[in-house]
Amino acid sequence: MSEENRQDGDNKQLRRKIPRVEQAAILLMSLGESDAAEILRHMGPKEVQRVGVAMAQMKDVSKDEVSYVLNEFVDAVGGQTGLGVGNDEYIRAMLTQALGDDKANSLIDRILIGGNTTGLDTLKWMEPRAVGDIIRYEHPQIQAIVISYLDPDQAAEILGTLDDKVRLDVMMRVAALESIQPQALQELNDILEKQFSGGSGAQTSRIGGVKRAADIMNFMDRSIEGGLMDSIKDMDPDLASTIEDLMFVFDNLVEVDDRGIQALLREVSSEVLVVALKGSDDAVKDKIFRNMSKRAAELLQDDLEAKGPVRVSEVESAQKDIITIARRMAEAGEITLGGAGEEMM
Repeated sequence: MSEENRQDGDNKQLRRKIPRVEQAAILLMSLGESDAAEILRHMGPKEVQRVGVAMAQMKDVSKDEVSYVLNEFVDAVGGQTGLGVGNDEYIRAMLTQALGDDKANSLIDRILIGGNTTGLDTLKWMEPRAVGDIIRYEHPQIQAIVISYLDPDQAAEILGTLDDKVRLDVMMRVAALESIQPQALQELNDILEKQFSGGSGAQTSRIGGVKRAADIMNFMDRSIEGGLMDSIKDMDPDLASTIEDLMFVFDNLVEVDDRGIQALLREVSSEVLVVALKGSDDAVKDKIFRNMSKRAAELLQDDLEAKGPVRVSEVESAQKDIITIARRMAEAGEITLGGAGEEMM
């Protein structure tokens, strides 16, 4: 085998082993502190959190892994001039190659559209309990708009800080919310900007809806989600059924085709996978094992057996991480998710 072919084989193997978020972490850790900080300054809260966690967990990174990531980045930059014409395309290609689709998209929009952090966007950087305190005494419709605007996992945590009756009212309004006048959204944004000294401009007018409600429910603690779903069923059984059909939980991975599972596993670290499987059904474990090499499956089984007791909260957190990756890949058209609705059929 030629040296070039051997290197290509090594690169393909590394690509399967290194999730994109870890590639981004390696790239940033390879830069100086000031350069890495400048890049992070332009990233959103979820992006910073994910890359930061990956950087904190990074151990024993080999020289080959660093070389692979840096070469991938240099190839992306060197393949295009980015000068004079086509800057937008250059920026999109470079950031997507370096950071992956899910992290690059919002950063690309922020750079190309030129939007600063708005009052509503400022909430994304805040602790869920702090946001809950801010909206606690607002009108439920305002609460619903804010909840709909934020990412589902953060929205779920905020709802967890509210009283049961308020939580039910807000979730019903989120499900019924299809759109909002841009002027109304701008007014809400302006109020928050005065409070946080944020930027300006809010262009989103379509928020909320049953799908958004289902997305938020996916990220709630099971105890809260179960009680809230029961309350929604009491008020509107049809709505509850629709939300359940749109929800995607960890056990629904058995409905994903084999190619989709294989693609998903390439993006999930082995540590997260082990914890997530500690609390999963045998059907999910079998699905995962079937879509790994025999050696990888044996190692995973050994890790599961060697892993001691794990808190339920840790299992749920790991499963949510995998669900989040699966949903991002589904939105990008890389995999197709099943779901409760397909399972019932």
